[in-house]
Amino acid sequence: MTRRIRIGIDTGGTFTDVVAFDEQTGELVTTKTPSTPANPADGFLAGIDKVLELLGSEGSQIEAVSHGTTVATNQLLEGKVGRLGFITTAGYEAMLEIARQSVPDGYGNSYFWVKPNRIVPRDLVKGVEGRLDHTGAQVRPFDEDGARAVARWFRDHDVDTLGVCFLHAYADPTHEERMREILAEEHPRAVVSLSSQVLREYREFERATTVLVDAAVKPRLSAYVSNIKNRLTAYDDREIPFYVMKSNGGVLSADEVVHQPITTVLSGPAAGALGAGLIASEAGFDKVLTSDGGGTSTDVSVVVGGEPTLTTEGTVGRFPSKIPMIDVVTVGAGGGSIAWISPEGTLKVGPHSAGADPGPLCYGRGGTDVTITDAHVFLGRIPPHLLGGEIPLDVEAARAGIERLAKELELSPEACATGILEISAWNQANALRQVTVKRGLDVRDFALTTFGGSGSLLLCRLVDVLGVPTVLVPPNPGNVSAFGLLTVDVKNDYVQTHVALADRLDPADVARIVDELTGQAAAALTREGFGAAQHGFVRSADLRYFGQAFEVRVPVPDGPVTAATLDEVAAAFHAAHRALYGYDFAGDDDQQVEWVNLRVSGIGPIRRPEIPKHELVTDPAALAASVTAVSRRPVCFDAADGFVDTPVYRRTDLVPGASVDGPAIVEEFGSTVPLHPGFAARIDEFLNIIVTRKDQS
Repeated sequence: MTRRIRIGIDTGGTFTDVVAFDEQTGELVTTKTPSTPANPADGFLAGIDKVLELLGSEGSQIEAVSHGTTVATNQLLEGKVGRLGFITTAGYEAMLEIARQSVPDGYGNSYFWVKPNRIVPRDLVKGVEGRLDHTGAQVRPFDEDGARAVARWFRDHDVDTLGVCFLHAYADPTHEERMREILAEEHPRAVVSLSSQVLREYREFERATTVLVDAAVKPRLSAYVSNIKNRLTAYDDREIPFYVMKSNGGVLSADEVVHQPITTVLSGPAAGALGAGLIASEAGFDKVLTSDGGGTSTDVSVVVGGEPTLTTEGTVGRFPSKIPMIDVVTVGAGGGSIAWISPEGTLKVGPHSAGADPGPLCYGRGGTDVTITDAHVFLGRIPPHLLGGEIPLDVEAARAGIERLAKELELSPEACATGILEISAWNQANALRQVTVKRGLDVRDFALTTFGGSGSLLLCRLVDVLGVPTVLVPPNPGNVSAFGLLTVDVKNDYVQTHVALADRLDPADVARIVDELTGQAAAALTREGFGAAQHGFVRSADLRYFGQAFEVRVPVPDGPVTAATLDEVAAAFHAAHRALYGYDFAGDDDQQVEWVNLRVSGIGPIRRPEIPKHELVTDPAALAASVTAVSRRPVCFDAADGFVDTPVYRRTDLVPGASVDGPAIVEEFGSTVPLHPGFAARIDEFLNIIVTRKDQS
């Protein structure tokens, strides 16, 4: 059989998730394999081998591979930026030390807050004479002799990773580009990132930290991507197209992504949000919260109309980053999150994780800490194995750990285990409130989509805590992020700062900048193999009221840029400002609108897998036959009630239209749904599990 297989692979902290889509037949196959933290590429390739075996296919039939990676994210979260140097305009060497005046949690804690170490220590920051103004005009010439001395200093001190950020380089990159040429001559082994290539926006501190983060992750990500690309040749003599997920909701070829590695810092979570958003949209839910529970953390986001919310105000660990990224909030509440006792004697959960190795106590790999997974195993909410029996779990080891922790807390084991899960549920709920309530959204207006290996284990408690009316659990929820990798287009973003009051803005200037950015985006799409007829472009602008510190992004209509276009954008800004903040100044001549940045995204379309729709089964006998428990086991849903005899259903047995009342357990290959008393679940036409409270169903 001739096949054209596209493979999506999402590497998580515990498992590597794999989805394969045959473009010829439409067949979709999912699987999982344990992650290999020591060398993530090993787990990646093991996943390909496993899915090819399931399909009965060969490597020569692979059409493309898309990958969501945590290499850059983990490096930054662990603070392993290495020996990093910074080159900036002379006189601005203290830029990183000055930073911004804000402190965490407001001024109430400012007396006790200690400023963290800078990403580059002061002794590895060097200045070079030369100055541009905000228009890009040269105020002082670039000092080439001084630049060569700086390059030699970094070479002689073995500082091989460098970020360059000169004042106002967003307006004219000439000085930065000349600095790179001099570094190539004087320090050829240096890995260099330029702010004018990474982020052509103003605000020097954010631009500097963004380019330094890009430089910091470039060596490791480049080596990782190159390793995988080279090892893919074992599957076929030709070069298999290899794409990497970006934080902005698109993918980019491996050849291109090594030049902009910072764009991958939320690679995996972005794919999950896109996949879940598409599945929920097909099922008829327009406003969706996504909750992706993995082994290390839970990632949450907002999707409206199938499109995740984007931001340029994100952070990775303690490092601010201005690149466009899906607005994802991460909380340390994954299956491997560790339960511990604070110095005050209270129970805490996370953010530290037991990871994949040694993992939870029940993994039997030498783990010593009680985790969320151990609590689920002890309470009977998950079976004594993972992946359909491929990974057996040691229930007695989990029990012993829970009992030991319970004794220290002077609680019953059931109260200790349910307490661990209660804290985890509230941690997840608070993250979901952060992307809704803190952004002016009512969480009760949204459906919640839970996925990931551990994402659906606490969904009933989240309904109670948050008040969401409905929860959707997709088929194969543990592989939604990998599925999302097959649904996204090639995408690249370009930005140019152009600050001007609306009444002084020349449409010709806006048109010129938009055309330049569109040309850059078109050139990138051509390099990716897309013909001109396939090129798509999305235009937007960042606007604010004069005197405000931050902007609101609104779309710029297609077509020629005219005065009417600018008025339309301003009207969209007023409406967006009111939606975000509850007020606007439309019609107030005393409050002027100011344009700040112009943006163009270039999009190359990739064929998406279709989500099959099934007929609802209405025959009572067929429905009753599908809702047949495959086993029963004691499960504790509430410490006060203890363990209750609970039916266990196999998800693949449940037909569209079937319904199950709690208490119940619904199991499948990569995930489990504990259905608490008082809840009901039904199977819709797309084989999603739709969970509601019985009094709402």
